[in-house]
Amino acid sequence: MKVYLTHTEEAFAGYYGDRPLAALQQVAEVVRNTSGKVLQGQALAEAAAGCQAIVAFRATPGTAETFAHAPDLVAFLRGAVDISTIDVDAASAHGVLVTRATPGFTDAVAELGLGMMIDLARGMTRAAEVFHAGTVPEAAMGRQLSASTLGLIGYGRIARRLAEMARGVGMRIVVHDPGLPEGSASLEEVLGAADFVVCLAASTPETDKLLNAARFAQMKRGSFLVNLSRGQLVHEAALEEALDSGHLAGAALDVGMAPDQMPPPSLARRRDVIATPHIGGLTPTATEHQAMDTVRQIAALAAGQMPEGAVNAEAAHRLKRLLKA
Repeated sequence: MKVYLTHTEEAFAGYYGDRPLAALQQVAEVVRNTSGKVLQGQALAEAAAGCQAIVAFRATPGTAETFAHAPDLVAFLRGAVDISTIDVDAASAHGVLVTRATPGFTDAVAELGLGMMIDLARGMTRAAEVFHAGTVPEAAMGRQLSASTLGLIGYGRIARRLAEMARGVGMRIVVHDPGLPEGSASLEEVLGAADFVVCLAASTPETDKLLNAARFAQMKRGSFLVNLSRGQLVHEAALEEALDSGHLAGAALDVGMAPDQMPPPSLARRRDVIATPHIGGLTPTATEHQAMDTVRQIAALAAGQMPEGAVNAEAAHRLKRLLKA
């Protein structure tokens, strides 16, 4: 197979890497993105002309325009779990298979969440900023995690791992997840009990702006919010108001509604907010796991098999025709 790798040179090391590339080259002819740009739409289709598969990193969307102008394309592979920027309906209409990677970032995101809670509790970033500016900060009183309650919204892989870490430092855990058969508290109970609320629910129409002005009012005064999930779950203007009023003592955001799920500048610039540029899964261990998933998927396609991680297998008519041939 001939495969187009969308990663720019700048993104390649962080989102793919030399070892997965070498493995991919063992099972396919690889064409690299040398444009220096994150390609999309017809430009992506033209760059990938003649390729049967596109391996796309998170900044590369899979748009209807791409699928409409890529007659040779059989499969569009996302080297991540999130496929929200792929128009799966459009891909299906053109008979193109869409795949996703498995989550290899559980530990990486959970570790970031624990670090954010410690930073919020002890004011490390604020103190470091003052020292970096050449002055001495006040020795401010902090919080102790072992005397605090962690409220988890969503209880998937990452939340369970974070709960293990938090129990290790002595935190009490309360959980809200409607999918749990038992042991889930109501959202109101979690918000009212937690000193640190960590949002790890999936982004769905039902969870859009789940944390809004009414929900922030239900949180304990002086508590903290950490969002490691998706920007869509938090009403950002309401969060800013809750911080302005002092009802919330601070927030930590790895995601937001800015491009590429970044925290918005209006919140990121605040001294009571710790913002990171969507780096939860950015460790060599985590990114290599997902890159190797795409290698295994391409190998399966090259061997005439439907790969694991297929999202729309029933609509993948081009692949079926290829396999039949």
